[in-house]
Amino acid sequence: MDPANVRQTLKELMVAELNLEGKEPADIDDAAPLFGEGLGLDSLDALQLAMSVEEKFGVRVPEGDEARSIFASVNALADHIVRAKAAA
Repeated sequence: MDPANVRQTLKELMVAELNLEGKEPADIDDAAPLFGEGLGLDSLDALQLAMSVEEKFGVRVPEGDEARSIFASVNALADHIVRAKAAA
């Protein structure tokens, strides 16, 4: 599974699922934080994104503190997906 393809698919999923007004997948910085200063997602967005990722990629996204590092950025989320798929 190619990490670049995973990142692109993730960004398309985020724009489609999270109603990111005026954002295009290309506008999302792979390394920027998804929450707060970066993309500005909130906890409801995190739940929606976790469900979308599980559905689209077939990988489990943990909850709580473990999820915090996975949802740090597009890069971190893509790394989790690639590792989870490789381990499956």
